Amino acid sequence: MEVTTVHATPACLLRVGRPAPSRPTSSPLLEEMVGTADRAETITRLAGIPGTVRAGRVPRISVVMPVYSAAETLPAALESVMAQTDAAWELVAIDDGSEDASWTVLQTYARRDGRIRPIRTPHRGLVAALNLGVAVSAAPLIARLDADDLCRPERLARQRGHLEARPEVGLVGCHVEFGGDPVRSAGYARHVAWTNTLTTHEAIAGGRFVESPIVHPSVMYRRELLARLGPYRAGDFPEDYELWLRWLEAGVRMEKVPEPLLVWQDGPGRLSRTDRRYAETAFFRVKAGYLARWLARHNRHHPEIVLWGAGRITRQRAGPLAREGIVVRAFVDIDPRKVGRRIDGRPVIAPDGLPRAGTAFVVSYVSSAGAREQIARTLDAAGYRAGVDYVLAA
Repeated sequence: MEVTTVHATPACLLRVGRPAPSRPTSSPLLEEMVGTADRAETITRLAGIPGTVRAGRVPRISVVMPVYSAAETLPAALESVMAQTDAAWELVAIDDGSEDASWTVLQTYARRDGRIRPIRTPHRGLVAALNLGVAVSAAPLIARLDADDLCRPERLARQRGHLEARPEVGLVGCHVEFGGDPVRSAGYARHVAWTNTLTTHEAIAGGRFVESPIVHPSVMYRRELLARLGPYRAGDFPEDYELWLRWLEAGVRMEKVPEPLLVWQDGPGRLSRTDRRYAETAFFRVKAGYLARWLARHNRHHPEIVLWGAGRITRQRAGPLAREGIVVRAFVDIDPRKVGRRIDGRPVIAPDGLPRAGTAFVVSYVSSAGAREQIARTLDAAGYRAGVDYVLAA
């Protein structure tokens, strides 16, 4: 089987039963998703494997899986999709210029199951692979999966059922089982445990500024969101977190099925471990603009805030927020060496010196283990209300 470069309209832009145009066409959504360079060079496709739409079967779910040098873990991930109790899926696997046997693995599985549609491209990175996968997919629902993660057999059925029963919901995630070493990777394990506490839309929206409230490969969402609000964006930031912030800002309702339907692996090559776009500073940088706009709408004392955390690291985290026009009126800290001093010209007060509830808005950038929960308890006890008088941003 050979890889052929063809001028073709992606399946998601064709109406089933109509012949494809005889010459390349484009649309604003496709242009934004795959970019001018990709469109000019055309889409690289695997010839000879019957795709879902070409075989006349319109899937209800498109599983989009970027693949880069994942030959060792890819078979188990593919098998977990093939074992789904909901069979109305296609799997669009974008081999992003792998340097191992990933492409051979994809070809082998595509011969076994025509619902698997491999596409091979030069290496352009995760965002380009995601947007291409979505652009050539055919279903109204998009499910994400990485090449080293595992779906429980009921995952697609549970998430599709949730979206079909609740048309007001745009995205549904699920609880996640951590597949790494909980001792060696304690930070990741804590993050998974925290995301699993956020099941309702209110909890997800309320936790959005702490860190990413949803595990990316656990989601299923309506493809119309991409057409209406834009695709994944490339930049010096985590593409999934930026997408959640953008969609939540636009009013998209997000929920989770409260069952562990995904095993999230934690291999040494995971991008969140190795790529600077997933460094802590990148998360604080990308959230700053969204948080500033949220504060403009919800902080009665805008642009002034009281910042909880007077240490150097906390102030650095809040730096991008200041560049968005937010003004720090005072700091709160528990360190007696800081309390009573002035830092950057602002007073440092102890928690028992907080302004009376209703007279200030507190933003906390403290993230040490247990501190976030203690700060919330202290603010609640002082009469502050989450989302009204304070927000946790770390």
